[in-house]
Formats: sequence, structure tokens, C-alpha cells
Amino acid sequence: MEYTPAQNRYQEMTYNRCGNSGLMLPAFSLGLWHNFGEIDDYQNARSIIHKAFDAGITHFDLANNYGPPPGSAESTFGKILKADLARHRDELVISSKAGWPMWDGPYGDLGSKKYLVASLDQSLKRMGLEYVDIFYHHRPDPDTPLEETMGALDLIVRQGKALYVGISSYSADQTREALKILRELGTPCLIHQPRYSMFDRWIEDGLLDVLGQEQVGCIVFSPLEQGLLTNKYLGGIPTGSRAASGRGNGALEAGQITPELLNKVARLNAIAQGRGQSLAQMALAWAGRDARVTSVLLGVSRPSQLEDSLASLANSRFAPEELAAIEAILGK
Repeated sequence: MEYTPAQNRYQEMTYNRCGNSGLMLPAFSLGLWHNFGEIDDYQNARSIIHKAFDAGITHFDLANNYGPPPGSAESTFGKILKADLARHRDELVISSKAGWPMWDGPYGDLGSKKYLVASLDQSLKRMGLEYVDIFYHHRPDPDTPLEETMGALDLIVRQGKALYVGISSYSADQTREALKILRELGTPCLIHQPRYSMFDRWIEDGLLDVLGQEQVGCIVFSPLEQGLLTNKYLGGIPTGSRAASGRGNGALEAGQITPELLNKVARLNAIAQGRGQSLAQMALAWAGRDARVTSVLLGVSRPSQLEDSLASLANSRFAPEELAAIEAILGK
């Protein structure tokens, strides 16, 4: 059946300006890290993307190694794009990344110009695109001069293969240096993509300050700690959950779910209930509460989960006493 997007798709979503740029991003974007690989159900993946676009999510975030196997999430997305969204390409922001192991040999990992340019060429072929809207270096490479890595991002823009560039998982100091190089090259950094959640707050120790001062966007991933900040694990590890799946590729593992963490989850859940929200909805609202956070990446396994996450937009503000109670639980 031919897919027809919802006519009112832009009426409910909030859009935020990405740093000092002309680009607006939805408050929630869709990440394809998991659940879009070759091992996953194609029709379910297609339904999630339909549901996202119907809700005004215009930004779809990928990377060369997403799957499993690596590359297959881009292939899946390319197939869905061709079948359902090709005529809406100019309404979409599509991103990809390179920086983690992708193919054998010395040129399939980290941050060399050789790797980044070749990887993006492969990504474009898998997705059937002429360009991506944003291309990221996925992680810092201590053994490649930063000038080479940032120079590769600049080259990619000048080649017309990406409109904007970003970095992911760089520290505050590394970010400041990367921004300086890119600015001098004439291709300013649009956005930084760090991990951020109630249980992983490292960006509060300097990175958010740098991004705010430099007027660079911020899109955070894993705001639910891959399901830990939901009700899913309060009664143990359910069959079929991410922690029980043994997916690898950075997915949540059963050994990471400790009694101490589950105690915090239960206490946070009580606050969420007092707000009239699920824990997941509260955790998403919390991750986007800072004005320096442009967008929050959602990773979902089914359309109904996406719908539940989007409902957090209706209750995204926190009273001071709620933030204080959350802080007391997190113990930062």
C-alpha cells in the first residue's frame, strides 16, 4: 500500500534552531542505531519511520556501522526512503557518521581522510542519496592529527556530499579545538552528538558550556539508557528486551542492570507518576530540558513506543522541587 504522510505532521512537533545556523531540528529525532538492521523486521522498521514522519520528525540519524550487520541500517533506510519518502527528500534531514570499525584493514576505522571519504561514499550508495544533510566524525581519534580529520569534513562539504558537519563524543577541550579548525577552514561545525541521560551526565562538566558559548547545536543520544530509564526492567529482565538479546554493537547488556540502578529507577518512577507521566516520558523531557540541547534522539523498537515517547512533549517542564527531587536520587 502506498504511504501518504499525515497532512498535519508539522502542527504538533516543536522545532528548535540548531546553534547559529539556519537549520531547525525537531525536538525529537529518530535514531536508527538498533532495530533497523538486517536481523530486524523490515515492516516494523518501515512502520516506525512512517509514524515518525507523520508526527513531524524530520531528522533521521544513522551511521555506517549501524545494524547489525554494519551498514544494514543504512540499506534498510534507503529502501524505505525509495519506496515511501523519495518525493519528500527536501523535507528530511538525514545524517550519517564514520569513526568506528567498519571494514578490515588499516583504512576502515578511526579518523583518517582516507576512511571518512570512503565511508561516506559507501553510505550514500547504501541509502541511494546524492548527499547527506549532516556528516559526523563519530569519535575522537588520538592517532590522527585533528587537522586531517576536520580537513576531511571540510572536503566532504566542498565536494557536495554533505551540507553540514558535526562531531560526536568529543570532550569539551577536543570540541573547542575542532570547532576552531573547522571555523578557520570555512566549514563551521553545526552540531555535536553526545551521549546523555539521567545516568550519564558527563556533558554537564564543560561540554554544554562550550557548545553554548560557541553557538553549536547539541543532539543527545541514549536518553533512556537503552530502556533502563523505563518501567521495562523494574521486575527483572524480560524476554525479548534489548538486555536479553545479546545484540552487541554497544547494546545494553544484562550485567549492566544492577540492584542499585533499579532502586534509583523505582524512585524516579514514583516522581514520574506524580507528574502524570511514564518514567520514559519524564526521562526524555529531562534530557531536553536545557535550552542548549537542540534535539533528543529516540531509539524505539515499535511504533507504539514512539507514540508513547512523543507524548512527553505535552509535559516537558519541571518545577524546581521536581528537579531537586530528581537530583537527590541521582546523587550528582
